Amino acid sequence: MIQAEATKAGPPEAHSFLTFYIGQETYGVQIEAVREIIGVQPITPLPDVAGHIVGVINLRGRVIPVMCVRTRIGLEKVPTTSRTCIVVVMVGEDTVGLMVDTVSEVLEIPDSKVDSPPRVGLGSRHFLKGLGHDEDSVRLLIDLPVLLGQPAAKAA
Repeated sequence: MIQAEATKAGPPEAHSFLTFYIGQETYGVQIEAVREIIGVQPITPLPDVAGHIVGVINLRGRVIPVMCVRTRIGLEKVPTTSRTCIVVVMVGEDTVGLMVDTVSEVLEIPDSKVDSPPRVGLGSRHFLKGLGHDEDSVRLLIDLPVLLGQPAAKAA
């Protein structure tokens, strides 16, 4: 009887995240939003835009804005390297390139291993959706609509 109850409940819910580094910290975005990962290519700057918008790229005939995640979260801008990548994400109808220091891996993180971010002292980290953790590390999980400056989704 107890075994049947456990089977009914099913496995714990888990979500897949593409993880990447900004400095020494590991961040993650839900894999469902990721369209592709590309190397840095020529970026056309735009006048009179937020400082974290580095410009636009032409991706196979489609013009896509590129955001520097590093400067968006309040860190100092650094030169691009051979490891710098653009993670192309789609949120709603918007396609945006997220410039990151380097891509790490795709991880499945169970809901039981995701905590809410602290409610106090976040400052520029208000874009965090959660903190994914295991025995020895914490991954900062990004709320993409908030990072992109879109209205937050309402809870169901």
